[in-house]
Parts: sequence; structure tokens; C-alpha cells
Amino acid sequence: MKYELLKTEGMAKRARMTTVHGTVETPVFMNVGTVAAIKGAVSTEDLEQIGTQIELSNTYHLHVRPGDELIRDLGGLHRFMNWNKPILTDSGGFQVFSLAEMRKIKEEGVYFRSHIDGRPIFMGPEESMKIQSNLASTIAMAFDECPPALASREYILPSVERTTRWLKRCQAEMKRLNSLEGTINKEQLLFGINQGGIIEDIRIDHAKEISELGLDGYAVGGLAVGESHEEMYHILDVTVPHLPKDKPTYLMGVGTPENIIEGVDRGIDFFDCVYPSRNGRHGHAYTHRGHLNLMNQCHENDPRPIEEGCQCPACRRYSRAYVHHLLKAKEMLGMRLLVLHNLYFYNHLMEEIRDALDKGTFKDYKYTMLASLKEGEER
Repeated sequence: MKYELLKTEGMAKRARMTTVHGTVETPVFMNVGTVAAIKGAVSTEDLEQIGTQIELSNTYHLHVRPGDELIRDLGGLHRFMNWNKPILTDSGGFQVFSLAEMRKIKEEGVYFRSHIDGRPIFMGPEESMKIQSNLASTIAMAFDECPPALASREYILPSVERTTRWLKRCQAEMKRLNSLEGTINKEQLLFGINQGGIIEDIRIDHAKEISELGLDGYAVGGLAVGESHEEMYHILDVTVPHLPKDKPTYLMGVGTPENIIEGVDRGIDFFDCVYPSRNGRHGHAYTHRGHLNLMNQCHENDPRPIEEGCQCPACRRYSRAYVHHLLKAKEMLGMRLLVLHNLYFYNHLMEEIRDALDKGTFKDYKYTMLASLKEGEER
């Protein structure tokens, strides 16, 4: 991996990351394909057309179905889903949080029950690394626990300490796996994850500790899971300065366009979130002037595209009236068009941010864009 810091503006970074599967210009939004597909009938050809640089899939979900060994036998995740650009795989650690009622955390790892059929599953650092090695993603995430943001200090501190021990085990196991003859991607990268809820000193101490491990990149996890936006921004303010500036930083599971702009301003390179696809499937569109609910009756006779000037596949060809009709008729095409529009909007938003950073005008862009998003709001 090569990570080049091209420009800075305050804490904001404009960088270029070169990997075995291609180059990623940052800041970047990763389009979320949890089970190796974007929900909403979006193909990898579609992803190329809307400017996607990097896709994200989930270790736990692909391990459960169709199975990481099957994907390995078919040549790895890139070949399986016909995607030749970078892929980041989440480690399965978030399922330690989201499947709280179906798991038991031990020092060796986590005992789950499958959300599909209830069968027992064990996943620890070594298992997560092996699964991700089978998937042969570009970037593997370390296995961690994502504690509830508002959990007590008595819960969070030992959780973070265990996450650090797990990270060191991940690092050792990845080194071993990348040295094996049969490994598909011997250049697989490892990102560690900073945790600590919204407790300042735990976050800072953990950032300092994991920064000494010389990882390929660093993520801030455990945010956007119950705390306020202001609390999230504060944790970024105090934590990111203690992560290596010459390595990529990733804010996991975030978020809205406003969250992304604020995250960039605090030094974040990578973002991911299910909002664009999930909200699109429910009739909501993102625009430079806030949200549109295409289910609303006011769009029934509207001949305009979802957003004037947008070059996404939906806006180039179809009207709000047509998309509204598709949604009301429960035709899948309506959902597909909105997901394509929303992902294009997010990818293009990142292009605008990178362009502003290149020109040294990001601060002006931030305030103008935030005001515009707030002005329109949902209608």
C-alpha cells in the first residue's frame, strides 16, 4: 500500500491510496454491499457507472451465507461478485453489538447464534482473519467489540483492553496468512479500530496505543450507535489527532451528508453507511437541498428529475412523477432508481469535497453545503 497525503486544510486531508486492486482517492464513501451486493438490484456495472471507488462487504454475513470457503474456491470476493476495484471487509465485530441477544463474549472470541438458522458460530480474531483471507478483500478490518456508546466506564474499559489484545492477535494471524502459498491476496491490508464509547480519555489512550502497532490504517468505531451528533464530533475532535496522520482514517458506519462533511473536517478519509441504499428503497432521495420523499403526493405530476442537473441514471431519463408512480405501484424499478440516485449523490458529494480540498476552499464549501442541505430539508 502507498498512502500519499496530497493536501491538508486544517485537519481535513486529501489523499491518494494505492492498493493491489487499484487506487482510491480520498475522502471517499464506500458503497455498502453487505452480502456482496448492493440492496436495490444494483450491479457492479452500475457501481462503475455511478463513480464507485471502493465497495464494502461483511465478514460475518458472507461466512454464514454462502460461506467464505465457497467464495475462496471460486477465486475470492472480487471474482465472485465481478468487481475489480478495492473491497473492504468489515470483521464481524459489529455483530458483537447488533446481535447482543444472541452472543456471549469471551477472551478467546465471541460465541454467536446465526441470525438465519440459529446454528452456533464462534468467531475470534484468528477466525475473522481467516475468513477475510478466504474472501481476499483489499482491506480487512480487525476483530473488535463495538460497545454501546452510552455504556459505563466499568463496561467500556475492559472491553477496549480486550479489543487491543484481539488486534495484536489479528495482526499476527494476518502476517501468517499472507505468507501462506495458497493465500489469494498476499497483499491484504489490516486496519485497526479505535473504541471507547464517548469517554474521552479511554478513546485517546486507545488511539495512542494502537498507533504504535504500525498498521495499514486506523478506524474510529463505536460511533453513530446511540450518542448525539455533537458527542460524536467531540470524540472525533479529541481522538483523530492521536492517530497517525500519514495513514488512512476511517469513520465506521457514518453517515448522513452532514456527518460526512463534518467528519472530513476532522481528518477522516473513509466513510460507509447504509443510508443511501436503505432510504432509497423506502422512497427517499438525497439532494443538495435536503431530502425528498418521492412517496409524497406533491410529486405525482412533477415532470422534473429528482434533482436538476444530476447526471445519475435516474435523473438523466426519468421524472419525479414516474418514480412516484413506480413506488406507489410497488415496482422494484422505483427502488432501484432511487438507490442509484442516492449512491451517485454520495459518490459525487465526495468528488465535490475532494475538489474543494484540491483548491483550498473546503471551509467555504462546508459552510455553503451545510446551509444548503438545511435549507431544503425533507419535503
